[in-house]
Amino acid sequence: MAKVKQVGLLAAGCQPWNKDVCAASGDRFAYCATLAIYIYQLDQQYNQFKLRSIMSEHKKTITAISWCPDNPDLFASASADNLLIVWNVAEKKAVARLDNTKGVPVSVSWCWNSADGVAFVSQRGPLYVWAYRGPDPGVTVHKEAHSFLSDICLFRWHPTKKGKLVFGHTDGSLSVFQPGSKSQKHVLRPESLEGTDEEDPVSALEWDPLSSDYLLVSNLHNGIRLVDSEALTCITSFCFPSSAASVQCLAWVPSAPGMFITGDSQVGVLRVWNVSRSTPLDSFKLKKTGFHALHVLHSPLSKKAQSSNSPSKNQHTSSTSEAVPPPTLSQNRSFSLPPGHAVCCFMDGGVGLYDMGAKKWDFLRDLGHVETIFDCKFKPDDPNLLATASFDGTIKIWDTNTLTAVNTSPGNEGVVYSLSWAPGDLNCIAGATSRNGAFIWDVRKGKIITRFNEHGKNGIFCISWSHKDSKRIATCSGDGFCIIRTIDGKILHKYKHPAAVFGCDWSQNNKDMIATGCEDKNVRVYYLATSSDQPLKVFTGHLAKVFHVRWSPLREGILCSGSDDGTVRIWDYTQDACINVLSGHTAPVRGLMWNTEVPYLLISGSWDYTIRVWDTRDGTCLDTVYDHGADVYGLTCHQSRPFTMASCSRDSTVRLWSLTPLISPLLLNVLTEQPWEKVIGNTDMAMVPGAPPLLCGKVSRDVKQELDKLSGDPPGGSSNLWDLVFVINGQDDSLLPPSYSKGVMHMKHLLKFKTSEAQELTIVKMSKFGGGIGAPSKEERLKEAADIHLRLGQIQRYCELMVELGQWEKALSVAPGVSMKYWKKLMQRRADQLMEEDNDDAIPFCIATGDVKKLVTFFTRRGQLLEALLIAQGACEGNIRAPQTNAVNHSSNDVEKRQQFHSLLHDVCTELAEWYFQDGCSVLAACCHLAVDNVKLAMASLIRGNELELAACVGLVLGEAANQSTAYCLELLARKYMTPSTWTLSADLLQMIPGNHVLLVKLCAFYPGSPAEIQQLHQRCGLPAPEDCGSLAEEALKNGDLFSAVKLQLLSSEPEGALQIGISHVKEQLLGSDWTVDVVHPILDLLSYIRTERLIMTKTTEARSELLILCGYIGALLAIRRNYASIVPALYEYTSQLMKRREVSVPLKIEQLSTELDAWRSCSQTGGIPPTEHQREEFSILQRRLQPTDPAVLVLSGANYVTGSNLPSHSDLQLSCFTGQRIQGPVFLLEDNKSAISLNDALMWAKVNPFSPLGTGLRINPF
Repeated sequence: MAKVKQVGLLAAGCQPWNKDVCAASGDRFAYCATLAIYIYQLDQQYNQFKLRSIMSEHKKTITAISWCPDNPDLFASASADNLLIVWNVAEKKAVARLDNTKGVPVSVSWCWNSADGVAFVSQRGPLYVWAYRGPDPGVTVHKEAHSFLSDICLFRWHPTKKGKLVFGHTDGSLSVFQPGSKSQKHVLRPESLEGTDEEDPVSALEWDPLSSDYLLVSNLHNGIRLVDSEALTCITSFCFPSSAASVQCLAWVPSAPGMFITGDSQVGVLRVWNVSRSTPLDSFKLKKTGFHALHVLHSPLSKKAQSSNSPSKNQHTSSTSEAVPPPTLSQNRSFSLPPGHAVCCFMDGGVGLYDMGAKKWDFLRDLGHVETIFDCKFKPDDPNLLATASFDGTIKIWDTNTLTAVNTSPGNEGVVYSLSWAPGDLNCIAGATSRNGAFIWDVRKGKIITRFNEHGKNGIFCISWSHKDSKRIATCSGDGFCIIRTIDGKILHKYKHPAAVFGCDWSQNNKDMIATGCEDKNVRVYYLATSSDQPLKVFTGHLAKVFHVRWSPLREGILCSGSDDGTVRIWDYTQDACINVLSGHTAPVRGLMWNTEVPYLLISGSWDYTIRVWDTRDGTCLDTVYDHGADVYGLTCHQSRPFTMASCSRDSTVRLWSLTPLISPLLLNVLTEQPWEKVIGNTDMAMVPGAPPLLCGKVSRDVKQELDKLSGDPPGGSSNLWDLVFVINGQDDSLLPPSYSKGVMHMKHLLKFKTSEAQELTIVKMSKFGGGIGAPSKEERLKEAADIHLRLGQIQRYCELMVELGQWEKALSVAPGVSMKYWKKLMQRRADQLMEEDNDDAIPFCIATGDVKKLVTFFTRRGQLLEALLIAQGACEGNIRAPQTNAVNHSSNDVEKRQQFHSLLHDVCTELAEWYFQDGCSVLAACCHLAVDNVKLAMASLIRGNELELAACVGLVLGEAANQSTAYCLELLARKYMTPSTWTLSADLLQMIPGNHVLLVKLCAFYPGSPAEIQQLHQRCGLPAPEDCGSLAEEALKNGDLFSAVKLQLLSSEPEGALQIGISHVKEQLLGSDWTVDVVHPILDLLSYIRTERLIMTKTTEARSELLILCGYIGALLAIRRNYASIVPALYEYTSQLMKRREVSVPLKIEQLSTELDAWRSCSQTGGIPPTEHQREEFSILQRRLQPTDPAVLVLSGANYVTGSNLPSHSDLQLSCFTGQRIQGPVFLLEDNKSAISLNDALMWAKVNPFSPLGTGLRINPF
């Protein structure tokens, strides 16, 4: 079982240096960071784009990607190490590789003539065509496209005219080639450049999809032209509103002939054009930073018919993403944008999908790092804020709950290698760079307040702000010095090393002690309280340079070091010795982190792409994580959340991990009310080899003192979950934490909290920090507040805010929803205002409200007496009168309406919960159910997400409402801990369940200990001694109590006797026609707990085969009942294979099995061929057998989906032995250590059939 679960992923941004780095096809789009390609796909059900996979085979910067026009599953990518790869997106693998492209490809494109050829070109040319499969694979040179006079920027094949192609050059010219015509090289330079040798590179090129000769060209300085490639003339030059505007990207809009869009490279302005006019039709400012690439999706996205069913997630957009309300159209009021989605990539790495028709972001990932992330650290006083330092020259701060950027450091610092937060709440970060020294960034002020230049231009590899003495900062550098200085720059110590120094770390126990790692393979410890510049200790042993060093937070004098020799060494300062060498990494070690609670846990990250978790007591590796796609550099956790870890890598992602599986036995010790000594201890006890984990850190001691629930829970909403549990249990609202209102709230609070949020928006000036990057304007704040009021049905408040914003029409159109009286009052206010401005627009307002007197006065005052007369006459004839405002009796309908709305609220919550669940967030799904008091479904979400420990805690706190689910959950946990070292824990868990007799029987029957140990366990569980069970079983059988007979026989010293009794009874049942699953399953389930060594004996071969077949078949039926659709075919197949393997006499036929499977497939899966009459009959028989005796079991139906199943890893190379497809998300290895299935499938399998899919008779335990 994996000890480390991936729970979050911060994707990289799009790189801003190469041209063709974003592409789209059908319902997918892709963009490139520096070393990885991110592929997003539309989830049809929720109409939302999700990250599907990350391709990271390239080891150097990716230079171009191109999607295959004929096959939406294929695209090609090229990189700076002369490598070209063809990818299959659906299978997530490289189909073909070309290792030497003879120069770095600057542009790549699929050939017009075949889906098997990719063309590519380097800066100087020529154009190569690579046929990667087909009759004669290989690389050929294009006959004419070579010997250019100017470098190539990019090229494009014509989409319809075969073989026609155009190149754009750095001197601003184009070269056009087409079969059967004379090639035109270096033509159509912008007029202003003719006769000069100035450069003006072509920044974008796109053929007009509706013409064979027209072409849009953009030059960096000379703007955009529509040119005719045949006549070699310029048809239109497009004019920009200001000379400052420059464009690097453009795209045709396929849904609107003649329309194209451009992105401004200085500020994020998207302009819409039509070829028929030289000025833009419209422009939108989408972001403060400029565009880098644009691509329009071809197929318009299908919006769901029932819009009520697609809950949209909070778009956490920061304020650089100014998706401002659409501009009021000036000169062209009737113009509306064509429907279409533009993939937008920005210069700051932001990536988004903009819905042009609706003028809003469908998806926006603001501000990703685009390069290697070297370091990451949590803010000392806030476990939700994580800072990262990158090769791209910035430090960014992320909110780990929403996985969005909340701040970025100003300016480009070159390369930032290392960062260190100031202690406490000082809100400053120190950063270390490759050439510009070190700096302190004041996050609140948003500027760099200090620089340190003592190392000159040498790279600083590590910076460390002392948390024991906040005035001291240490840096170590390639110049061989480790320098300690005060924050105002006064140097305290300069420690000279014989070579470059890469790492330093302050001791956590002694403020005057610091350790360093040096290129000369040694670790040194210095003591600052003396004036000597010599180290106190030098530790030798590593075989290559030492990078990072880390002092243990819990064991005084212990430190570890990671080296390029691939090992981590543990040193004991007090013994002057290396006490352990951790070997396993196959490349240099970079990231290092001690756990702040469990003293022996150490985690390391390496250039071999893995993260390893070590038990330093005996040097064993507890788990290896392969999810990063490149070198792992930084590892960090916050001491108030010691089991949530963040890691960063050369693959430009930050990933969040939960280490709770490492300590889940501890959680259960708390649940089963074990003494504190089994939970919290001292370091010496915890360090005993083989002892179970104990918490020894400061935070756990504080928690024990307060006996409060842990303040820190892993991201994924468990703090939100506990808030809801306490609300349901009647806790006072004043005790809710401030973060409660940001998550899923209970239905009784939603209105209250949202209303106060809206009021806050109208009053408070938002603080700079936490409001994203920059803060929204007053108008934006009022608009947001108005929207909240409107959604809460507070229409009057909405109208007042709209009036304040000057949007009278919106206010007046919804005012009748308040009352006719209010509408009339508002109309009169508007009329008064317009009359004051002497504006004729006031007339209709007065007429509609029947305010004749005011109108007559208005006209008379202006001397328009004839007008006044007309009005008075109209009123006399009864045409102008005040609208009716009498009240109607509403009360009887209200109760019905309320009930309807209540059930609607439940439906929406269920839908939202399912959306969270499918997104891998079972905890948030549970929150949605708890918000409407649906305890059963909340518990079901946690159990289906395999959050068993959490579910058990929640269930016990919620008490009666959750009893049934809690019992099931404790039973699954007991199964999980039926392992050699934790049998007693398993027994303790079962003893918490009321009516646990049968469960304890199963535990004792399965227990593989010695006779004396078995005897002891029987006593503990209150069961008769094994030697008495045999005779008791015979007695029960005589009395016709078959179930008890099987039970007692299993507990006897000859348990295999139970197989005979039980199986023959089940076979008898199956021969009848009216048996149901609930009749035969309890006996099979009981039999499955026979001790494994007894079941696999040779003499029980036949009985074993029969048991496995019957469990497989009944398992398949249970899987149908529980909607475990993904494993139903596998269970039927498993049962058939076992029947083919051995002659057995079970009342099942292979043909019958395949008929049942077909009937289930055709009746339960929509959209296929309708089922035949015979299949309908078969299916109704199945359904009759599946009818549960207790309908409550159906609450748990629905696929299992563990946290992180939706996060693409780079290591999902395992193929499922059920489907033959790649497994996405966590993998479960079967007992042969080769066959794999997804963890989700393994959980569902184990819940309906405990035996391994390999048919060995071993039980599986994926919990």
